[in-house]
Amino acid sequence: MTNDAHDDLEFAAEEPAAVSRVAARPWKILVVDDEEDVHSITRMVLDGFEFEGGGLEFLSAYSAEEGRLVMAANPDVAVVLLDVVMETPHAGLDLARQVREELGNPTVRIILRTGQPGQAPERQVILDYDINDYKSKSELTAQKLFTSVTTALRSCRDLRAISRSRQGLEDIVAASADLFQASSLELFARGLLTQMTALLRLEDSSMYLDASGFTARDRVDDFVIVAGTGDFEGMESRLASEVLGEQELALVRKAVQSSECSFGRSCFAGCFGQEGTGRHVLFLRLHREISELEMGLIQVFAGNVAVAYENLLLNLEMRQAHREVIFTLGEVVENRALIDGVHVHRVAEMAHLLACKAGLHPDDCELLRLAMPMHDVGKVAIPDQVLLKSGPLDEAERRIMEQHPRLGFDILNRSGNSIMRAAARIALEHQEAWDGSGYPGGLKGEDIHVFSRIARVVDVFDSLLSERVYKKAWTAEETLAHLRAQGGRMLDPALVGLLLENRDEFLDLRDRIVQQSRDLDVGADEKKS
Repeated sequence: MTNDAHDDLEFAAEEPAAVSRVAARPWKILVVDDEEDVHSITRMVLDGFEFEGGGLEFLSAYSAEEGRLVMAANPDVAVVLLDVVMETPHAGLDLARQVREELGNPTVRIILRTGQPGQAPERQVILDYDINDYKSKSELTAQKLFTSVTTALRSCRDLRAISRSRQGLEDIVAASADLFQASSLELFARGLLTQMTALLRLEDSSMYLDASGFTARDRVDDFVIVAGTGDFEGMESRLASEVLGEQELALVRKAVQSSECSFGRSCFAGCFGQEGTGRHVLFLRLHREISELEMGLIQVFAGNVAVAYENLLLNLEMRQAHREVIFTLGEVVENRALIDGVHVHRVAEMAHLLACKAGLHPDDCELLRLAMPMHDVGKVAIPDQVLLKSGPLDEAERRIMEQHPRLGFDILNRSGNSIMRAAARIALEHQEAWDGSGYPGGLKGEDIHVFSRIARVVDVFDSLLSERVYKKAWTAEETLAHLRAQGGRMLDPALVGLLLENRDEFLDLRDRIVQQSRDLDVGADEKKS
């Protein structure tokens, strides 16, 4: 026991606080005092106290060390009623320092209480440890305790709001960065759902609705779910009108019509994109009211979403234009060599598939797909009498033909674009051999870039299966046998093994592309007729 006599703790009678009709989580109050009566009287006087719809949940500690343990286990304590003199004359001040410095809790409000007015802390202590109030137990009437606790809770509420706002803005920055990295509309849609739910710390239900311009015209005021969670998990391809109530659906339509965020009491709908380029709606349903802070965070995030979405559309358009130019260039080369132009499409898709089987990063697999069509671009500089010769090449002609990798590299290596750089590397090395017998550099094994090794495997595979001016098409069995024989010699044995293990998948992929090309040719002929 200390000299803090509980007889000095006096409270005047007060009317009990009115009970709020709004249910809310209680505010945690920690009483740290070495006298049991102080705990009992504090609970009695604050019985029925409510602040913003929430009552009080009392925690007790009878020493500074016990108080530290309780605070460590309950970082959401809102107010600490802290005795100064307990096991030591300054135990309460030591605990205040530990709460701020060791536990790193800046939001809990600390009210110091003492039965010894002469033990008042220095002003610097009040400032350094962010003490909210200091009272002598003899002056702490029921009314003053009510006022002190109310003031402290109000301060705690505001500090928590500021902290959540700061964290929310940091989350927005992080979430926006992830969205800007999306490489497809589907990934963007799923990423948006993930980032929004993470932003609001939701564990309830939310869904993402996708309505491209075409779908919007076909469906008329309806949307198709492409990703869902919570109540809407597993509802992909369902219509929004089938799973939403009338008020929720009206909120979605309002967002689309206004192209702005629309809030209900416990739900949100936001629209981004434009009709014709694809309008998208994000709908969130909460099992509680949306706070003003959350509304602000959503509106800020929605602005970033719109910019990220427009950026994605622009990138996709540029990538598509780039892809079309690349494939057109590849087809020009193949057509000049009297090779069907679909060869570049087939080797591009098969190179992508083999890269995936080899475990390359998805971005590298896509880069290879885009760069592959230009592997033979150097042939544009080869004379017709050599390029189109139907018979075997003589030594002089072979030397001319073997210049095409270097010529292709020189053509493509002038650009700093990542696709062009990859294409230049493939053009230069796609005739190198695993055993070092290839050209133009005589590279060996893994000194040859993996893109080039993959390119050589799929190029040989497709070329043997195709008819050329100098040969007939080989059968699948003959082609696969040749690949097996060249593994470890001309071709990377590991890559050959992957293709052979998945031979049916590669043959089916090639057949699908061949059939698609034939269907397009038939359609074009029908239009002409």
